[in-house]
Amino acid sequence: MPRKSEISLAAGLIEAPSPTLSSRIGRQASEGAPIAVFAALLVIWELSCRYGGIPRWLLPAPTLIISEMWVARESLPSHILVTLVEVVAGFFAAVAVGIPLSVLIVLSSFVRKVTYPVLVMLQSLPKVALAPIILLWVGYGPGSKVLIAAVTAFFPIIINTTAGLQAVPEELLQLSRSLEAPTLKVFWKVRLPFAMPYVFSGMKVSMALSLIGAVVGEFVGANRGLGYLILTYSSTMNPALVFGAMVLLALMGIVLFYVVCAAERVFCPWYAASGARDRVL
Repeated sequence: MPRKSEISLAAGLIEAPSPTLSSRIGRQASEGAPIAVFAALLVIWELSCRYGGIPRWLLPAPTLIISEMWVARESLPSHILVTLVEVVAGFFAAVAVGIPLSVLIVLSSFVRKVTYPVLVMLQSLPKVALAPIILLWVGYGPGSKVLIAAVTAFFPIIINTTAGLQAVPEELLQLSRSLEAPTLKVFWKVRLPFAMPYVFSGMKVSMALSLIGAVVGEFVGANRGLGYLILTYSSTMNPALVFGAMVLLALMGIVLFYVVCAAERVFCPWYAASGARDRVL
């Protein structure tokens, strides 16, 4: 005959799946809520344009935007590719320069005192004002758009990486010194892994800013790209395609953002496993 403790343990095992199932249902509902809200907004938008008397030159309906994009489907991919290359190249340029400069800022107080005022001044300048100067220096080719995107995306990489490298607990550094670990090994084994979540947080912001910088460069001077299409369709009074180009830019930004998130899960598996990334997002 089973004892009371065994009966209570069996009852606990039987009742245990109930909260798990409810939490799973609640998580699925929370994940589906943004899609439902977005779909509802699209329906409201469509009905407002159809039956609300809103002229199509002021606010085109979603179905009109899709139909106009379908008509222009042959010319859109080349412009999408141009903007995508500019954004990705500008982002990687910002990362390639920003992370080593952050390391120098952390390791050298002289570099920090010299570079910080310049960085703050550069970030304070409107990129729309810098874009014409960069176009004059570099030319009207894709290189100028890449440079504008890199300059726009540069600052968050610097700030977040520097903060991550400086946020290492002093106890860890003292323990490393007590073990007589070389400075370079301490950097690779202690400082850099600790700073990686900060680095990827800066990358997420920089990816969005790189997209903005590339579009600003295309606004100032370009003959290809989604920013060029927005200016062209605005001048020809075709708001449906203007909205279509903006939708493509938004989708590009979302995809690139989640590419960075996927890279974060690869390079920071301990951070993703802890659940901290989900709490931030």
